[in-house]
Amino acid sequence: MNFDGILFFPVTPFDAQGRVDVDLLRTHIGDTLAHHPGGVFPACGTGEFHALSASEAATVVRAAVETVGGRVPVVAGTGGPLGHALEAARAAADAGADALLVLPPYLVGGTQDGLVAYVEQIAAASDLPVVVYHRATAQFTPATVRRLAENPRVVGVKDGVGDLATAQLIVRAVAETGRDDFAFFNGLLTAELTQGAYRGIGIPLYSSAAFAMVPEVANAFYRAYVDGDDVRRMLLLDRFYTPLVALRDETPGFGVSLVKAGVRLGGLPVGPVRAPLVDPTPEQTERLAAILDAGRALL
Repeated sequence: MNFDGILFFPVTPFDAQGRVDVDLLRTHIGDTLAHHPGGVFPACGTGEFHALSASEAATVVRAAVETVGGRVPVVAGTGGPLGHALEAARAAADAGADALLVLPPYLVGGTQDGLVAYVEQIAAASDLPVVVYHRATAQFTPATVRRLAENPRVVGVKDGVGDLATAQLIVRAVAETGRDDFAFFNGLLTAELTQGAYRGIGIPLYSSAAFAMVPEVANAFYRAYVDGDDVRRMLLLDRFYTPLVALRDETPGFGVSLVKAGVRLGGLPVGPVRAPLVDPTPEQTERLAAILDAGRALL
């Protein structure tokens, strides 16, 4: 599976009654597709997978697949409680997704053998390839990732831990298997801040939360990154991403909440986040608007 461009994680819109708003979701994805993401990841972290029922996740994925229409890969979220994960995996396959992103199991942490069993049971639930998300209750050792990479259905790792030494060893462990079809992603919050370092250890892909709310700014950074234009990349980091991260770090969960607020500021009424996340205050929303305007001004 090849990805050429920024990885786009859409938000999940909710209507006034708190239901998934499929029409707004289609608009959100369709409008952002015009900015040429390398892949679409519905019902994942930014899409509030943690707060969706299995049937809601299935609805989100089906709408995404239909809207994307095969233009780029669609990688659906699954994970959490194992039964929920299996149900979401099967539904994503039925909806026509191209792959699964396996989020960490719910609440408990297991041994490395237990984590392998968790991934392999999800992989066996459908015929879709899977990408494992290395973070939280699913932190894999390099040896475990090498073991998983022996399974051809496991096609990638997304790193959300931020330990560069371990990430480097994971890349090398997969290289020992001889696989050349394995994808590595930087999945840290606001990954643009760390992507220069990740590229240096052999992880060229990254997910961009900013792409969901200001795709033109995210693409400007991506072009500078790909072209090696470090002057422009640093300008965007200093004047846009650094203040965005400072605001994000004020409140737990703002890695999702700010993105949804940014989409609302862009004119799409995607509704609030679901509990336990909270939306930005009016004052924080004003500051977010100023940061987004500053980013656009740099273009």
